[in-house]
Amino acid sequence: MEALTFLFYPFLGCVLLILIHAYFGIHILERGIIFVDLAMAQFIALGIALAFLLGDEGSARNYYAVAFAVVGASIFSMARRIKRIVNMEAFIGVLYIFSLAGSILILDRTPHGMEEFKAILNGNILWVTPSDILKTFILYAAIGLLHLVFRKKFFALSYEESNGVFWEFLFFLSFAFVLVSSVQLAGILQVFSFLVIPALIGRLFTRSPMKILISGWGIGLAASMVGITFSYKLDLPTAPLIVASLSIAFFILLILRVGKGWFSDPAANGERS
Repeated sequence: MEALTFLFYPFLGCVLLILIHAYFGIHILERGIIFVDLAMAQFIALGIALAFLLGDEGSARNYYAVAFAVVGASIFSMARRIKRIVNMEAFIGVLYIFSLAGSILILDRTPHGMEEFKAILNGNILWVTPSDILKTFILYAAIGLLHLVFRKKFFALSYEESNGVFWEFLFFLSFAFVLVSSVQLAGILQVFSFLVIPALIGRLFTRSPMKILISGWGIGLAASMVGITFSYKLDLPTAPLIVASLSIAFFILLILRVGKGWFSDPAANGERS
């Protein structure tokens, strides 16, 4: 009973993360900018690292994170123009390694640099508090409501490449605000896996956004429960275990999907009609 009480809030945190990130994952996969989450999260982490260096910790570091989130959203709102000049995935990669290198250089000058770097990477979902859950819920609910009201605008951005720079900026700004909370709550590794893997699992079987979302939520929540439980029982890092559980679920379902296609498609077996 004590274990259930202790694990309740971490699991609730994972529920909130899965609900919002699986939704954004549908957009990110459709756009083909898979590592934008990783780059944006690491760019925000650069702001958090700067806060550590300047001694502005606690609530003050949120201001740095938000400032870098706004800059990051501004950069990615110009994505369609950038990709006319340079490969977008390459640009995202350069932004990521710049942010990572900058974070390492900055944290190297802080008293507990490596511990702070590990916290940014892995997060601390196992020790999430009711206050953290409430603040995260309010933020995610507000952003979810925004996307629900203007869903046609946002889906037109991803599926039809229309609606212009303002809506592009609003999309990436809302996404960046989600990441500001998510990175500090769960770390970059878990946030990236929640964005990509649940939506990727859904796309194995359907192209309907709603069906992708529902299947992604189900698999994501199940994997989170497994990861958190084993983390508690085996005293292992939580985020890597959740990422591993989610990844294993994806690989198993991918094998089943490939096997189904292999046995149902005569051409896959080398047969001729």
